[in-house]
Amino acid sequence: MMHHTTTATNEPMNACQTDLEEPTPFIRRRLVRLIIYAGLGVFVLLMVIWPLIAQLKDPDFQKHIAEHRVMVGMSKEQVLQAWGGPQTINTTFTKEGIRREEWIFEDWESASAVKHRYLYFEEGSLIGGWFQGSDERLPIQSPSNPHSPKPHS
Repeated sequence: MMHHTTTATNEPMNACQTDLEEPTPFIRRRLVRLIIYAGLGVFVLLMVIWPLIAQLKDPDFQKHIAEHRVMVGMSKEQVLQAWGGPQTINTTFTKEGIRREEWIFEDWESASAVKHRYLYFEEGSLIGGWFQGSDERLPIQSPSNPHSPKPHS
């Protein structure tokens, strides 16, 4: 015969298991995750959807050209209408035979300061670009007394 024994505990009957666990970390809380996901959704909306809406409003880029702005998807002819011709064009080909061009525009602010704009084309269509700020061309600093020998120790 088996005897069953039960022991009484002083814990209340409605004690919950979660009272003994550690609190949920901040980043794993439901509200925090929802806020993060909503922020990421807004970011995707602004970065992906917004340019598409701008292109739908101006499908042939005439408004952009009139305002001297360029946008991904423009042809080389449209960029020429908006910005004029570049100072330099670098052409390369991929292994697949796709023609890529880098157009470099120079904006001289003064005799010693220049800004660069770079545009990238694939098969005649603008795929991206970037802007480089002012790079001032300073004279090379020469030593104050270039002819005096340095002592060796």
